[in-house]
Amino acid sequence: MAIQSKNPATEEVIKDYKELSNEELEQKIQNAKESFLSWKETSFFERSKLMHAHATYLRLHAEEMAILASIEMGKTKNAALTEIEKCAFTCDYYAENAERILSPEKLDTPAQENYASFEPLGIVFAVMPWNFPYWQVYRFAVPALMAGNVGLLKHASNVPGCAEAMEKAFLETGFPSGVFQNLFLSSSRVENVIRDSRIIAVTLTGSEKAGRSVASIAGDEIKKTVLELGGSDPFIVLDDADIEAAADSAMIGRMQNNAGQSCISAKRFIVIDSIAEKFTKAFVSRFEKLIIGDPLSSETNVGPLANEQGLLEIERQVNESVSLGAKVLYGGKRFGDKGYFYMPTILSNVAKGMPVYDEEVFGPVAPIIVVSSEEDAIRIANDTPFGLGSTIFTKDLEKAKKLAKKIEAGNVFINGFVRSDPRAPFGGIKRSGYGRELSDYGIKEFVNIKNVWIV
Repeated sequence: MAIQSKNPATEEVIKDYKELSNEELEQKIQNAKESFLSWKETSFFERSKLMHAHATYLRLHAEEMAILASIEMGKTKNAALTEIEKCAFTCDYYAENAERILSPEKLDTPAQENYASFEPLGIVFAVMPWNFPYWQVYRFAVPALMAGNVGLLKHASNVPGCAEAMEKAFLETGFPSGVFQNLFLSSSRVENVIRDSRIIAVTLTGSEKAGRSVASIAGDEIKKTVLELGGSDPFIVLDDADIEAAADSAMIGRMQNNAGQSCISAKRFIVIDSIAEKFTKAFVSRFEKLIIGDPLSSETNVGPLANEQGLLEIERQVNESVSLGAKVLYGGKRFGDKGYFYMPTILSNVAKGMPVYDEEVFGPVAPIIVVSSEEDAIRIANDTPFGLGSTIFTKDLEKAKKLAKKIEAGNVFINGFVRSDPRAPFGGIKRSGYGRELSDYGIKEFVNIKNVWIV
């Protein structure tokens, strides 16, 4: 079976990649196992040296890697360059901090000496999505490798070139061949990899459906998992907010990562009624200035959706919501006659029961929900099966901190849109998944926290 790379802006096939045979897959898993035995014995100094070199490689090859992401999944080149720099920064961060984070921790007990030791587990199998074709992979791989684990990647089928480029990058910066490997596999073969006794843990970023499947299989095998799934992030604008700043942040938060194809994009805009008209006007004015087109052009703000399926799903959600009473303030239709482009869209008169209220909307659609009080804003913010990110805009920071405690989400950003950073923990609750990536918490997800007690 061939894995196909297709340009979503032109609908042209870029390249076909051959899926691994069973024999080739077996060789890669065995290579990972054997590499782990030596990799786990390397010093933090050795790992750090390689990871710094890897960061340098990413910066030197950023242009070609960014273009590859643009033509495979439609991300603007400017956004792809930013993504690659973020990956490089993460390499440097963990290269400089992994040893500190994973140093033995002394425990206060009656023992002569008692400490927690943080030791690598083995092969971590990652199932990753296309929307951040590099960043999603690096935020698992960098801390996992710096902890002494090795990684196997099953990337999304529409970004095989990006997956191949990352494997090449690790090899060319001196990492042993089995420490990070790409697996060209169809989704139907993921279960067999998870069930392989040599795989010790699994991490997935993707849809709720994919998360259920992977967690079920891994649970049956009693293997550790970290899941980062969907989101329907609320963006709350209170009556004392800086409207212009809120509108700027709302536009970026909704449209970040090329047409809003991000789990942490702001997806429901909950606005106090007294300032709703003013905010809406400012919000629409930002959308009107966005330039849709060729993702390789430096002038483009919005590229195509990654595939036809995503385009059709956005159309369904908008059309059904409009049929139920939502009003289109801007956009609401496809753009152009070729490629998977959809206009940035703002909807008003949105209510529960509409797809844009009830479901995750993975594209450039911003539903505005008007409320009469802060209590209503929090209630609606939590009225979702997801719990990944959230935003509150207000000039009263003490009030914002109190409201933040009431929001059911893994991330709350005050006066800014949600983003991830290697220095801060990232993850969700409810159907947005479990476990944490990044920061001290993320690197400890895939280590054995071993209690050593000396009597």
